[in-house]
Amino acid sequence: MKSVVYYLSIICVIFTFGCDNATKRDTTQSQKTDTAELVNDPTSKRRYISVGTAPAGGAFFVVGSAIAEVVAGNAPNTGWEVTAEATKGTQENIRRIVSGELEFALANAAISYFASRGEGAWETEHAIRNVMTLAPNVGLFLTPQSSGVRTIQDFAGKRIVVGPAGAGFEYFLRPILAAHGVTYDDFTPINSTYIGAVDLLADGSAAAAFIGGAVPTPAATQASTSQDIFFIPFDAAAKQSLFADYPFFNAITIPANTYKGQTEPFASMNVGAMHLITAEGADEDMVYAFTKTLYTHRAEVVKRHGAGKAINPTNVVKNTGTAFHPGAIRFYQEIGIWNE
Repeated sequence: MKSVVYYLSIICVIFTFGCDNATKRDTTQSQKTDTAELVNDPTSKRRYISVGTAPAGGAFFVVGSAIAEVVAGNAPNTGWEVTAEATKGTQENIRRIVSGELEFALANAAISYFASRGEGAWETEHAIRNVMTLAPNVGLFLTPQSSGVRTIQDFAGKRIVVGPAGAGFEYFLRPILAAHGVTYDDFTPINSTYIGAVDLLADGSAAAAFIGGAVPTPAATQASTSQDIFFIPFDAAAKQSLFADYPFFNAITIPANTYKGQTEPFASMNVGAMHLITAEGADEDMVYAFTKTLYTHRAEVVKRHGAGKAINPTNVVKNTGTAFHPGAIRFYQEIGIWNE
């Protein structure tokens, strides 16, 4: 009898333990499911938002980080968790926006233009949308005074720095060169960072280099203070043809004495503004709230980087060739700055 009671007791313990574990597993699974639904539900109070930037050290990384910090600190929904993510830059950002890995990202408007149309090296149309047009990317071709290069046509047969490998600069450089009657086949393209380009110019390893960014551009400042630099002009007719053919190009004048030795205003170009993008199918209410929060608190971005000054009523709605997201349009219409 004692043996029967003993074994019945063991069976009860095993049964109770099994039921308890099953209950715990069900509870844990339920919690995981609830969390997944919470993260993915656009109406949820809790939301994870990633902002793609670029490698640390460049303006994209600083500005993107500032945007994430400002929105996170002022979001209308306190459940938002907004973080900036260092990436390889525009091309990676576009691909990850489309795949759903990023909610927002910074991009060069020239590269976005071709990606959204499936042109150039983009084999398919990438469904991205503009949220906000930001600071211009002011382009310069620099050469040592002693090089003898005075026009873009003089690049023929020489070594020219065309930017970092994989950065996508060819999307705006090829049209610029073509407008001047030059192609990549006419010279030897060299891939290098901006700082590396300055060194290549200094030791004679390159005849000229493209430098771009907000004004003043640190690399252009370094080049002009460390050596005698000539700013290669863009042909006026070539610029007009570029402005007519591509919405991401527009005229920019660099004030005199911005760089050492630059005693006269320099007629340059915006070769593809920095802009904030999202996916075509991104939740409209989320994009609206993100845009509103960023625009309303834009002064806080300026404190972190001067490029934040571009978040102003005239600039944010500029057409660069990529359609705007309905959520952003709704906010711009609401405050009366949207122009069809």
